[in-house]
Amino acid sequence: MEVEREAVTEVGPLYGRHPVLELLRSGARRADEVAVLADSQGPLREIIALARQAGVKVSFRTREQLSAMAGSPHHQGVVARVSEADYVRLNDLLRLPGARDQAALFLALDQVQDPRNLGALLRTAEVLGVHGVIIPRHRAVGLTGAAARVATGALELVPVARAGNLVAALGTLKQAGVWVYGATPHGGIAAWEADFRRPVCIVLGGEGGGLRPLVARTCDVLLTVPMLGSLGSLNVGAAGAVLCYEVLRQRAPH
Repeated sequence: MEVEREAVTEVGPLYGRHPVLELLRSGARRADEVAVLADSQGPLREIIALARQAGVKVSFRTREQLSAMAGSPHHQGVVARVSEADYVRLNDLLRLPGARDQAALFLALDQVQDPRNLGALLRTAEVLGVHGVIIPRHRAVGLTGAAARVATGALELVPVARAGNLVAALGTLKQAGVWVYGATPHGGIAAWEADFRRPVCIVLGGEGGGLRPLVARTCDVLLTVPMLGSLGSLNVGAAGAVLCYEVLRQRAPH
């Protein structure tokens, strides 16, 4: 199912072989230029071929020029100039599970501000079959270049919706029959006690503060990942991976 995307100018240069390859393979976003290391070999030849096939300008640069474009020396010989990041509309996101004849699985992020965490969660979402991710429009990281690099291609594959009011967005999901589970370090039911076979949205709180009180009250059920060590909580990216995997485990054929 194709979803209509809202273009937002936010992502800058995208670099690294896997992110740029996935950008070109998916066709989800437009690249204005792909700059590669002169005398490129191996995987970079595939990037050049895909870019030319898509009608994207290909230029050849020195390693120093690529570092200047990327703002980093860790570009692996390729930098793409990407002018737009795309968000989808929440209603389009809600239609995806039905179009695939699957029970819904969404992630909602309550003021996650570290692009590395967003990127890691997008990668987890793509690997574990999440239909889409919902983020707030304000006080949260968006689809930045840093998030795209950590996601290593998942940004091109996982639909992301932005909500002006996350609580209202969760209410829309509930009206559509989606159960909303909020993750909290303490006081929730154990993750494996939840029924994830039905349509589900897992809500993860931001770094440090966790779920805001109103967001937590909006959730149908609060979840806790039991921990045996002495640390107080998991990183938001790790917690998201654990919970999404539990959904996958429960839904697997027995």
